[in-house]
Amino acid sequence: MSTPQTSTSSEKTFTSYTRDQGKSYAQARPSYHPKLYEKVLKQHTSTGGQLTTLLDVGCGPGITARALAPHFNQVTGLDPSEGMINNARALGGTTASSSPIRFEISTAEDLGWHLTPPVEDASIDLLTASTAAHWFDMSAFWPRAARVLKPGGTVALWTTGQLSIHPSVPNSEALNAALMDLEERDLQPFFEPGNWLTRNLYSELPLPWTLDTPVDEFDEAGFVRMEWGTGENDAEEFFAGGALTMDLDMMEKVMGTASPVQRWREANNEAVGTEGDVVKRMRREIERLLREAGVEEGKEIIRG
Repeated sequence: MSTPQTSTSSEKTFTSYTRDQGKSYAQARPSYHPKLYEKVLKQHTSTGGQLTTLLDVGCGPGITARALAPHFNQVTGLDPSEGMINNARALGGTTASSSPIRFEISTAEDLGWHLTPPVEDASIDLLTASTAAHWFDMSAFWPRAARVLKPGGTVALWTTGQLSIHPSVPNSEALNAALMDLEERDLQPFFEPGNWLTRNLYSELPLPWTLDTPVDEFDEAGFVRMEWGTGENDAEEFFAGGALTMDLDMMEKVMGTASPVQRWREANNEAVGTEGDVVKRMRREIERLLREAGVEEGKEIIRG
């Protein structure tokens, strides 16, 4: 496997999204498990963090902002993509104070300083970025985050890891091997540095005290890292309720939102919509392996 990279500012796939692409993304991407949000809120409040203002960065169509909004009086979602923000605004959402979520176009490096009104210094209790920080220029993000946070505020960054099939799915070992083979052969040539950061669960993500110019407002002693599915915590709690259970039609839609898949399709436009499409080939291999395990056609359900 390639060595993880830490330069994360060159990815343009999501930034250039149109309204229609943002709509497709919103329809395909599920929210995160409620237990994850509970962990974030519990950690934030355990150190004295307040629940007045939330800033969700790289918010996309507003998935995390809407999920956490009932816990905060004021919520702002920022994303550099006009297509994403248009869909976030269309989907809306309200806070604990019944005020609407504010969605604005801004990069993670600016954090809304140019908006009217701007995101004020020392105004944010909790700053979140869900499966987005690997696209940030962290050397610019951390100093700006230090300015907008209130004293005692929290930055919570999280990501999903590599797709894998749950052991409860028939023929799961063969399915995982097939997915890995397809990724290595077809998709890894289209990985950007940020994609490698997610594969390694942000273990190489630059933190405030690791920068060439450290951001002293953040205390390394207050840093908390949590992992699931790696032996540190039981990943099963995130499967409760079937949050990641889907049929193969939905799997195609979800996989189609992955940035390496989109870059593959840009380079192989003639294959899009055909049996040669990278996601369609993935589906056919999953179908074949499920048939081997005795799963009837039309009853293919995967859990990942």
